[in-house]
Amino acid sequence: MKNGNHLSTEKISNSKIKLTELISRNQAGKSIQLMTHQILGYPDFDTNYEMLRLFNENGVDLVELQLPFSEPIADGPVFLKANQTSLARGTTTRQCLDFARRVVTDFPAISFLFMTYYNVVLQFGTEAFVKECADIGIRGLIVPDAYPEESGTFMEACRQHDVEPILIATPYTPDQRLVYLSAQTGGFLYCAARKGVTGSKTSFGDETSEFLSRVREFAKTPIAVGFGIQSGEDVAFLQGKCDIAIIGTQLLNVLEKEGLIGVDRFLKSIHAAL
Repeated sequence: MKNGNHLSTEKISNSKIKLTELISRNQAGKSIQLMTHQILGYPDFDTNYEMLRLFNENGVDLVELQLPFSEPIADGPVFLKANQTSLARGTTTRQCLDFARRVVTDFPAISFLFMTYYNVVLQFGTEAFVKECADIGIRGLIVPDAYPEESGTFMEACRQHDVEPILIATPYTPDQRLVYLSAQTGGFLYCAARKGVTGSKTSFGDETSEFLSRVREFAKTPIAVGFGIQSGEDVAFLQGKCDIAIIGTQLLNVLEKEGLIGVDRFLKSIHAAL
């Protein structure tokens, strides 16, 4: 993984390239790509922006911007609190979209995705939401409760507007389901390293390796791993087993305990471990 701000005219000119192809192109010279996470409006948009600036400076490849929701079923207690606090402070979907428009322009080396829950999309209007995502430059949508077989309007809107619907698999996903998810997902297949919600430490070992090896048999896209990555050693373990390591809750923990300086130090420790 390359350290520092790696803006290039090639990356900046690739705004219309499919996310899957862009991930494959960016893989050159890297052992693994890094994806990070921000809950918009928490603790505030100014801090969100400074976090993104650090991600950009430290060569982060992809970022999930989470539109807060009151009952985020896939999120653990740290993210639950952040979602609810953001909403209590008045964060709206419109503010999140406007913020995303700004940062997509300011940090063109990063591929931005939205993560949220289906009620947010439905309340905004599915077609209108996906269309605006495309207009902003959002490359993909992670909506854990938008099951593809039950969300035809959402999936079709994504296809129509070239916004990739990112689907999720777990170690408990049977092979037949993996075949289906691999055919339906766009951009990459999000592999949750364990059953449950975000935030808890995952013990990476043989079971993880076996799961990811099984996913590779069926995946038609790059694969990403999240849920419980907390250190450079965790990311190093995933090298050669997946294409993207996703760090979310741990970054928020570091921010709240050590501030932005701690986040910068943490990101540099990821590079050092690789």
